[in-house]
Amino acid sequence: MRNATQKLSYLQAIVQAQREEMQRDERVILMGEDIAVYGAQALFDEFDHSRLRNLPISEGSFTGVGVGAALTGLRPIVDLTIASFVYLASDQIINQAAKLRFMTGGQLKVPLVVRTSTFYNNRTAAQHADRPYPLFMNVPGLKVLAPATATDAKGLLKSAVRDDDPVVIFEDTNLWGKKEEVPTDDDFLVPIGKAEVKREGSDVTIVSLAGSLPAALGAADMLAKDGLSAEVIDLRTIVPMDRAAILNSVAKTGRLVIADASHRIGSVASEIAAFVVEQAFDSLKKSVRRVTTPSVHIPYNPTLEKQLYPTKERIVAAVREIA
Repeated sequence: MRNATQKLSYLQAIVQAQREEMQRDERVILMGEDIAVYGAQALFDEFDHSRLRNLPISEGSFTGVGVGAALTGLRPIVDLTIASFVYLASDQIINQAAKLRFMTGGQLKVPLVVRTSTFYNNRTAAQHADRPYPLFMNVPGLKVLAPATATDAKGLLKSAVRDDDPVVIFEDTNLWGKKEEVPTDDDFLVPIGKAEVKREGSDVTIVSLAGSLPAALGAADMLAKDGLSAEVIDLRTIVPMDRAAILNSVAKTGRLVIADASHRIGSVASEIAAFVVEQAFDSLKKSVRRVTTPSVHIPYNPTLEKQLYPTKERIVAAVREIA
């Protein structure tokens, strides 16, 4: 039934999406580090070695294998596990996957999906806790996704697998255990490039990215008690970005706060602030506020770390500065 749902966690929804796409299309393969450890063990009971590869800790090498496999007609999902490891694979993603269609005049396509998870806010320290999606926002030829719910994690991953361009998906481990009713339709897709209004409001727009969504919704609840109506937009897709959704909301509210867990300088929040000021300056009643992470390395100490990221209290404080 097309309207049927199942209660799944964010991580379970990802595994379900992979299973459905592997069943649908024999060209879809899954490869990467520890793929059985992070939820996909059941897939090994269903698919053989030709479809699943647990690979050594050599991110540049096996991502290159994924690029080559995509060029031959397969549709690989490459799982890098931890987002900080994407630096090691960046040459293959940036210099190869993102450029080959352009450099061959459209003769080649690279239907590659790279999954990578931001492991922050859980004491993984400086070399494992980065949120590097702004780096890939700056690479032409890539699509960059950051789902914040189980439903979007499933629907966007399935859309990415069916896309003919390389897609990098940044998951958020702070969301992995969060459950909701997720559509079970094998052809359920969430369109790439479309934001979603999670809560309508009239006084201020709060744009949220990935793991900042619970804080943004919590802030909206707190503001409502003070009579302030916040509209919360879940960006979902970083590239291509749904600028129209943001501009339409700002035209209505006249105020904008952006919650983004990446470092403040060169963040997604910075890009949103820039284009809103360029294209909707006359709509703004007050200056834009960014609630981001300071440009510091992430400490191992949990008390120090938890102070760095967007929280509902920090978002509320930013709104009150411009209310």
